[in-house]
Amino acid sequence: MKKILLIGKFNTVVNETNHFLSQYFHVQLCSENAGVLEGMLKIVNPDLVVISLIGAYDIDTSIFFMLSDQYTQIPVLTIGTKEESEKFFKYYEEEQFENLIRPVENSVIMEAVCRRLGLEQETVKREAQEESRGSSGKKRILVVDDNGTALRTIKAMLEDTYEVTLAISGAQAMTSIGKKRPDLILLDYEMPVCDGRMTLEMIRADEDLTSIPVVFLTAINNRENIEAVLKLKPAAYMLKPPVKDKLLAEIDKILNAE
Repeated sequence: MKKILLIGKFNTVVNETNHFLSQYFHVQLCSENAGVLEGMLKIVNPDLVVISLIGAYDIDTSIFFMLSDQYTQIPVLTIGTKEESEKFFKYYEEEQFENLIRPVENSVIMEAVCRRLGLEQETVKREAQEESRGSSGKKRILVVDDNGTALRTIKAMLEDTYEVTLAISGAQAMTSIGKKRPDLILLDYEMPVCDGRMTLEMIRADEDLTSIPVVFLTAINNRENIEAVLKLKPAAYMLKPPVKDKLLAEIDKILNAE
């Protein structure tokens, strides 16, 4: 699947767009902050950037300059009203940028996305259906940790019972969730760039994802750290490295309580 970086305020419109596009593409949500965007572009390496212009009056215009100056190879699709898009009119003179006028139907968004990516709509939809049918039928666990050894160890603990997907960053986790919704997420609390707290906030920003239970994994066993973890109200937290029997029991308890 092609990768799309969806930029905008975490509101109903962006969530609906994310939900729709995630059926066919790897979609990663990103705020309209230029610093965050720069980091996400390097991590995700998207095939297409989609920008929601809702609230255009306070969107950091430097993100447009950054894309047109440093990432000319990435096509950009913006979605906004005529008034919202007028602020960025000069960028639409280049082939890299294209704007869709709101309100816009999902079918029009899909057509524009496929056109910008050079894909046939029917091919994209068929491949998405084939991938969906290929599911193992097991409950899906997404494990997020920047330590490759920890990922492989936890995968070995779980793979006989669950379908296990791995992600080495919060950004990759969001992309994975967009592709295939997990039944539970094991999330490392201490990660660089986008830590466990930030990743959980992105998950909870999407109304369609708030019901996914998240279990924090933390290697720091002190009162201050544990209190910080618990304030985020995860489904549970476990100290690293996890013990196999305890991990399986905790996951089973949470999933059977759903």
